[in-house]
Amino acid sequence: MRQLQVRRQGLLKGARQAEGVAVVIDVYRAFTSAALMLHLGAEKLLLVAGAEEALDLKRSLGTLAVGEVKGRKVPGFDLGNSPAEVLAAGRALFEGRVVAQRTSAGVQGAVAAARRCDKVFLGSFLTAAATSRAIAALSPPPRVVSLVPMGLEGRVPMPDDEGCADYLEHLLTGRPYDHIATLQHIVEHEATKKFLRGDAPHYPPADPIYCLQRDLVDFSLLLAEEDGRLVARAWRAPATSLPQAG
Repeated sequence: MRQLQVRRQGLLKGARQAEGVAVVIDVYRAFTSAALMLHLGAEKLLLVAGAEEALDLKRSLGTLAVGEVKGRKVPGFDLGNSPAEVLAAGRALFEGRVVAQRTSAGVQGAVAAARRCDKVFLGSFLTAAATSRAIAALSPPPRVVSLVPMGLEGRVPMPDDEGCADYLEHLLTGRPYDHIATLQHIVEHEATKKFLRGDAPHYPPADPIYCLQRDLVDFSLLLAEEDGRLVARAWRAPATSLPQAG
């Protein structure tokens, strides 16, 4: 990609200022869960800013309602914001279904970025290489890619999202990246320790294991407006697209 500018536009404020093609990153846990739901056969995800909107869609359209408010599953939702919970539910729950997803960081950032960006991808370690290939395959090539790590509730930077942004920048530009150092920083942070302690049911110890896997799926998550709703679907770039995982 010629003359590509990669910009860091962190947190909810950055999502509101993102330009060009945005990758809104939520490793713990929204867009890891999103990738897994699509992997398990969900047709598409409807991203909604409010929990009540997700429940309305469940009642009116029969969608699944998945996500959280302040880390906890919303009463009436089918699942919380946990990759381990998504995998435990399995293909039997998701095959062919539409999912309304509401979270406190990633979904809010994606909704904000969609208001001004040409395209929005939903980013995580699971989809990083596929996302970089998807961006490389865009025609015309983008001039600006905005990386938007969402952090804690879109307010506080967190090492998982910042590390994923570093990895994506490496894939897009060749900038040096040390995944071992990144993992060490993430694992030693309270953002991960709150899961590993195992004392909070809404933070399963297995979640970080799933969230920190690089390039686990072969598709990106591309957001688009359909019939007035923000819809995320799995999108696979042509096999010849570069760059590959590093």
